[in-house]
Amino acid sequence: MNWVYILRCGDGSLYTGWTNDLPRRLAAHQSGKGGKYTRSHLPVALAYREALATPEEARKREWALKQLSRREKLALIAAGAPGEQGAAPEETAPAAGDAAGREMP
Repeated sequence: MNWVYILRCGDGSLYTGWTNDLPRRLAAHQSGKGGKYTRSHLPVALAYREALATPEEARKREWALKQLSRREKLALIAAGAPGEQGAAPEETAPAAGDAAGREMP
């Protein structure tokens, strides 16, 4: 199984990635051994995940998610992945951003 995911970082920013082992990758991000961005934005929490059949589909979906605005990503998180219930309340709480709701770097 391949996964595309969105993490909510400690400063409220959002990080999008893909993996074929979600528990391992999430643990790496949480321990500071994940992506360069998340290392400096700890702690991180899983806000959204979506299962895909192939690595190619996961990479394409990751790219598509990265094209979304912060507002669109938050709406996606609130709705939950296809076939899943909506995100937990703590996953949809307002996050840091500027007054226009743009994602903070």
